Amino acid sequence: MAPWPRSPIVEGVQMSAPMEANRATPPPPGRLDVLGTDGSGLEGMAPPALTLLAAAARIAAPSRLLPGLRHWCSQRPCEAGDPGPIAAPELLCSDHPAALLPQLVAALAAGERLVLLASGDPLWFGIGRVLLQHIPREQLRFHPAPTSLQLAFARLGRPWQDAAWISLHGRDPEPLAARLQQRPPALAVLTDPGQEGAEVVRRLLGASGLEAAYGLWLLERLGHPAERVSRLPPGEPLPADLDPLHLLVLIAEPPPWPDPASLPLFGLDDGLWLQHADQPGLMTKREVRIQLLADLELPAQGTLWDLGAGVGSVGLEALRLRPALALWAVERRLGAAALIQANADRLGVRPAGVVEGVAPAALHDLPDPDRVVIGGGGRQRKLLLEAVLARLRPGGVVVIPLATLEALAELRPCLEGAGLAVAVAQLQAWRGAPLADGTRLAPLNPVLVLKGRRPGSGS
Repeated sequence: MAPWPRSPIVEGVQMSAPMEANRATPPPPGRLDVLGTDGSGLEGMAPPALTLLAAAARIAAPSRLLPGLRHWCSQRPCEAGDPGPIAAPELLCSDHPAALLPQLVAALAAGERLVLLASGDPLWFGIGRVLLQHIPREQLRFHPAPTSLQLAFARLGRPWQDAAWISLHGRDPEPLAARLQQRPPALAVLTDPGQEGAEVVRRLLGASGLEAAYGLWLLERLGHPAERVSRLPPGEPLPADLDPLHLLVLIAEPPPWPDPASLPLFGLDDGLWLQHADQPGLMTKREVRIQLLADLELPAQGTLWDLGAGVGSVGLEALRLRPALALWAVERRLGAAALIQANADRLGVRPAGVVEGVAPAALHDLPDPDRVVIGGGGRQRKLLLEAVLARLRPGGVVVIPLATLEALAELRPCLEGAGLAVAVAQLQAWRGAPLADGTRLAPLNPVLVLKGRRPGSGS
């Protein structure tokens, strides 16, 4: 006869086959219910979760929840007709999961019902992943609470379907530096209190030059009656009583209107520029801007074309260096003219014209250039460069930042064929990223700079 199939677990009871009723059978397999909580701990738990707690032989929880659990155990009622209180469950600390796992595994093998309390959703950057690595899936039940991200954006009153997030728990902060360069509209950071947490995020935000581009929100002990939500202005110290249970949310916002006289002539922080809302990171980074301005060898007077101008950063900084230049900024994106002009107003400079159109057709009515920087063009960049070379004045300079070797191989022959003196350089920059024990260098994307100079006197 085939062996009797094992029955499913029903409320912790394992049904036995009749033919094996007289045999010594192992205890039914136990079950571990993993209950998510918010910052209020037991106070915010629903009745079904409390029922699971009441049925548990052992309860594991972070140390911050153990005092509340002890109080709850002491208040448990007596069973009907029983003069004494229900036996209190054993309480275990889950702060160090590796040390706790052997006890949980042994208790489950003995058929016990267990409960483990965790923060938010145990399967989202929680203890759930570790449990699944050591305990059979069928012995685990997960009961999530709202995640800290859900609570954070609810408190801020902001939709979060476009938000990005990153965890620094036990991780190097370098991925945060890379994520910031993408300029997400909202970014939640799960901090690691053991590695300076919020302070690391603030230092990295400053090192990225983006302090002016983001509002920084600190959210502590979400869900607890004493929860705290506060905005952290740049330079203001963190609260002296910062709760270890916290996270940070960065919300993109227009940078404040600067005083042009207080700004450096060039090399402005990336966060000072107004951005295209749908692609906020689409601009020339500060280190690359500095190199391009040097390679342009800007004359005191003449005409500068900034093609594929983006937010206008290269051309507008050129005007701060050489106010008498006639800058013509060309960008194909809808709304680009208004954005570039707004950035010009903020910096106190005045371009000769901002053209919203597709080059090379958009170049037809522009005066011949003495200097050209080509930041766009895409697949038509060779056609665009040929149109530029047909108009570049004697002694003129064209500078092209490129991301790939293939683009360099495509465009360099155009410059050489037109008789320009050609120079090629690679720019690789790093920015300091804080670590627990110091600072490391986080790389920006390398950029190839192709430069051509036309013979002649020029400007």
